[in-house]
Amino acid sequence: MKTDNRTKWFKEARFGLFIHYGLYSLLERGEWVMNREKIASEKYGKLAKQFTAEKFDADFICDLAVKAGMKYIVLTTMHHDGFRLYDSKLSDYNSVKSAAKRDLTGEFIAAARKRGLRIGLYHSLNNWFDQPDAVAALENKADYDVFIKNTFDRIEELVSRYNPIDIMWYDGWWPFNAAEWQSERMNRMVSAIQPHIIFNGRNGLPGDFGTPENHITAPSPWRPWEANMTFNDHWGYYKYDTNWKSPETIIGMLAKVAAGKGNLMLNIGPKGDGSVPGENVKILERLGAWMDINAECVRDTDLFTFDLREKGDHRSDFIPHGDLTAKGNYLYIISRYWPGIEYVISGLECKVEEVHMLDKVPLKIKFRQENDKLSLLGLPEKPPVFCPVFKLKCDRPPVMYCTGGMRNPQVPHPHYDPCPSDIML
Repeated sequence: MKTDNRTKWFKEARFGLFIHYGLYSLLERGEWVMNREKIASEKYGKLAKQFTAEKFDADFICDLAVKAGMKYIVLTTMHHDGFRLYDSKLSDYNSVKSAAKRDLTGEFIAAARKRGLRIGLYHSLNNWFDQPDAVAALENKADYDVFIKNTFDRIEELVSRYNPIDIMWYDGWWPFNAAEWQSERMNRMVSAIQPHIIFNGRNGLPGDFGTPENHITAPSPWRPWEANMTFNDHWGYYKYDTNWKSPETIIGMLAKVAAGKGNLMLNIGPKGDGSVPGENVKILERLGAWMDINAECVRDTDLFTFDLREKGDHRSDFIPHGDLTAKGNYLYIISRYWPGIEYVISGLECKVEEVHMLDKVPLKIKFRQENDKLSLLGLPEKPPVFCPVFKLKCDRPPVMYCTGGMRNPQVPHPHYDPCPSDIML
């Protein structure tokens, strides 16, 4: 199946927002709390009466995504705990019939469409609540048949009720492989209802894009991909996890996915009442202000990566001051760490013609290039703006190459690692 037309928008998106919200948010201990603490369904299900979602504001969340420079947004319509954030004819265990009396998925989709955001619906294949569950299905063929039928019925209802959407985002594929989930038939069913839709790979098939989780690794060979990253150390709201990633860290993540021609999908976990933690709001707003000026360094970029062992056809290298991206004849230096009045990089295999620091009015920067060494001159002792970006115009598509030695050997040699390395996981 040709996927170019369906995935074109995804390959250009670069930045998206993931939202993990459900009954688990009330317990404030992450989205796996039902499983990890072995909370019985009868007890867990009573949380629905407390799930009012009075501060869940889809318009606010989508505005926040737009301000941060995001192009798509994905909501957990049902996590592994089986609670649906939409009305269902298949179960009363949902946000409309047994809880907030609100179709939170419908509200979310309406808000995203109003703002031109692409829409993904996360839906777990696993289901700890309904019976027979996946454990029973694994143990008994009759239970398996009922479990698979229930799974297909849920997915069919979801994509029929909310049409059109852009991504079918599967998760929770324990305990079956693609054949046992009947994933080819599953995708055919969804595509028959929404032919334009794209799939992730979490029903056992490769899908239209890869989804590395909490690490940023471009697929090799390359294909469309997104790095799924938590804002702290949990997906669902965890009251005492305040290990928030800083704006600088998120910018570094954006740079890394841009160099790998992928997307960053950054997660927020609203509190039990649906409100977004204030730290998330502040950080995303600051990130949005940075994107207003510097987005070109992460949008529509070229593949610009390097290999630790061999040069191959790779074009990039690393610098201690931040991150590198490239587009055509331009090289971008994203300065997360400021070195002081002189900014030096080496290994350039191109001639630099102009240097500007991005701003509302780009500022021309003095520079000196001696062979492969470039020095940016006359800089202030401290960074003039938050996480400045230098745009270098080169005489050709930029290439950088250094080694672990003080000069590049004139004979065949390893790039950095002469043997298989545990750096490359």
